[in-house]
Amino acid sequence: MAYSCSHPSIMEAGLLFCLLVNFWIATSAGNFYQDFYVTWGHDKANTYNNGEALNLNQYLFGKVEMQLKLVPGNSAGTVTAYYLSSQGQNHDEIDFEFLGNVTGEPYILHTNVFSQGKGNREQQFYLWFDPTADFHTYSILWNPNRIIFSVDGIPIREFKNLESNGVPFPKNQPMCLYSSLWNADDWATRGGLVKIDWTKAPFTASYRNFNINACIWNNGASSCGSDWSNNPWLWEELDYARQGQTKWVQDNYMIYDYCKDTKRFPQSLPNECYVQKYS
Repeated sequence: MAYSCSHPSIMEAGLLFCLLVNFWIATSAGNFYQDFYVTWGHDKANTYNNGEALNLNQYLFGKVEMQLKLVPGNSAGTVTAYYLSSQGQNHDEIDFEFLGNVTGEPYILHTNVFSQGKGNREQQFYLWFDPTADFHTYSILWNPNRIIFSVDGIPIREFKNLESNGVPFPKNQPMCLYSSLWNADDWATRGGLVKIDWTKAPFTASYRNFNINACIWNNGASSCGSDWSNNPWLWEELDYARQGQTKWVQDNYMIYDYCKDTKRFPQSLPNECYVQKYS
């Protein structure tokens, strides 16, 4: 799957998909029958009202993975996003965002977690490979106890459920899976100093091998029910070896951690920064 952008107004549109649904973007707009093609998972995409509306699944907890190949060349100012999000003002959200850069400079992998409308929990990384040269797997594990971001099976970040310490955790609002390629040159590259070079358009990011194992939310109930024994990812955690992998990534490739930003939080760091350090 690819989504190409050649003009700023197009770039704001984005792409929405949930569970086993894969879309090809057409040039016209206004009708799902004409402009979208479901290549697999047809039973999860329900089109109605003569193609004017489309229903997709929502999930409460899941393990999602996607292979991406990012925009090559001069991608400065673009952001390729792949994330889970609920709806409404006080929404929950779990973000993978890939911040483009000028040719020869590394991409920045930007991660964030929102709960009850509050975000500001960014961690950023350089990658140890060229993400534009080939496909790599980016996965999100979201269960009642933790969120784990992984790249090619290597966990790079863990966000624990610390509600007992007064830290909100996304566990009550079902979310859909979204992806978009959009114009963020007001902040994405060197804080907005480098703008998009539209002579390099179209900008194309490629996706493949989407896989999700999740609890589907329907009419206020979870498909996992009360017996979660058949879904071991609901209890998954980082063992000692995987904790070592996370430490390796964060020691060598992390370039920003909100829990170390005393200029941004001059009075006191967010509570979870103290709790997670010792938990």
